[in-house]
Amino acid sequence: MMFERHSLRLYLVAGTQDCQHLPQTSPEARLLAVLTSALQAGITCYQFREKGAGALQDTVRRTQLAVRCRDLCRYHGVPFFINDDVPLALETSADGVHIGQGDMPLAQALTLCRGRLHLGLSHHSPAELERSRQEDGLAYLALGPIFATRSKADAAAPLGTSAIRAARAAGIDRPLVAIGGIDTANAAEVYRAGADGIAVISAITQADDIAAAVRRLRAAADFQAA
Repeated sequence: MMFERHSLRLYLVAGTQDCQHLPQTSPEARLLAVLTSALQAGITCYQFREKGAGALQDTVRRTQLAVRCRDLCRYHGVPFFINDDVPLALETSADGVHIGQGDMPLAQALTLCRGRLHLGLSHHSPAELERSRQEDGLAYLALGPIFATRSKADAAAPLGTSAIRAARAAGIDRPLVAIGGIDTANAAEVYRAGADGIAVISAITQADDIAAAVRRLRAAADFQAA
């Protein structure tokens, strides 16, 4: 599936560990319910991130769930990424894979993904962004956390939207998605700072009305793009 800059506009990142509060009878059913609602309401990209306390440990169940998520994304025409697992991304014919700075050497990831997977990379500082600005093999750069977040126990200190503005002012014009503590109250601020999109976890998975949350987040993006 084609991946373009606008695919980052509203990027859901989630696994079963993010949906434990829901009433469905299995971890798989909870995540699939969230993803279905989010896709129907208008997310533009999805990353399967099965990691942390409460995540599925059984590799067969994890692979089967990834395939079901992939099929939902295909049906809705939305790119499907997998977090930090190049072999699983290749096995499930994902559209891409997202890695962190410490997950694997970038050169190795680029070699494994080239011609087969779009590759996204996390960044936590201007210096990290600068190192990636000329790397043509990256589909997008992720920057964060922008705000304080509860979704990752090991999250770094918040960078603020000034980091996005600084990156753009420095001439970094690569596709850029912001992540970390972004919700319906501050999404517009992130777009105004220059991000192509936002990546969210709890703003959607923890919403009382998932479809309404997606629509509000999309409205912030669409208003800025107009």
